[in-house]
Amino acid sequence: MDLGLKGKVALVIASSRGLGQAMAVSLAKEGVNVAVTGRNPEGLQESVRLIEAAGGKALALSWDLADASVIDGLISKVEQELGPIDILINNTGGPPPTPAAGQDPALWQKSFNDMVLSLIAITDRVLPGMRQRKWGRIITSTTSGAIAPIKNLAISNTLRAALLAWSKTLAAEVAAEGVTVNVIMPGRVATDRLRQLDEARAKREGTSYEDVVKASLRQIPMGRYGDPKEYGDAAAFLASQNASFITGTVMRVDGGQIQAI
Repeated sequence: MDLGLKGKVALVIASSRGLGQAMAVSLAKEGVNVAVTGRNPEGLQESVRLIEAAGGKALALSWDLADASVIDGLISKVEQELGPIDILINNTGGPPPTPAAGQDPALWQKSFNDMVLSLIAITDRVLPGMRQRKWGRIITSTTSGAIAPIKNLAISNTLRAALLAWSKTLAAEVAAEGVTVNVIMPGRVATDRLRQLDEARAKREGTSYEDVVKASLRQIPMGRYGDPKEYGDAAAFLASQNASFITGTVMRVDGGQIQAI
């Protein structure tokens, strides 16, 4: 299926590994030129290699989301080297696992700045161009914890739920201008981050990593963890011309895990 994306330009935030990298590569396979960002030089170069192998043009940007002052300059660099940004994939790393009670307010504030305000500011920078050209895709990657809170991931659950409300609100504001705004939500997809969380849970509960995985698989109707490629391909579809009438919604890529309607 031709997704109608050849020659488009995408900015994929936090894409030096994991789900961000998978989304960047899936877009590249559709002929999209992709700017990838992150703080790990080796990971960024691997993302560039994978994008170029998939047939796309890549630009790597060292980008710390904690520093709001770099947003305009880095996006200007993308525009100069690849062209105006048609597709924005908002993605961030996860905060440390914590319970809800008793956390330092400074940790909440830092996480809010890094995971919410940074993405809103990046979106506000690229959105005027999308509206002017009457075409754009804004896709925010969150977590299933935003609708079915995950134990010991209180900060992630809370702040990513805020992104759901922001996305839904923004979608209605720009829908008539050819810009769609959607959320893509992973269940348990096999990334390094998920392995770290499973290992931390095993240590916390005094059990083995293997037992944690078995318990998790029992909660997934498909009986397996997702492949990052499956997540990336879902994001590419949301970015496509084929998805032009889909906005203000949440796409779950979870193997049927989340039971809420």
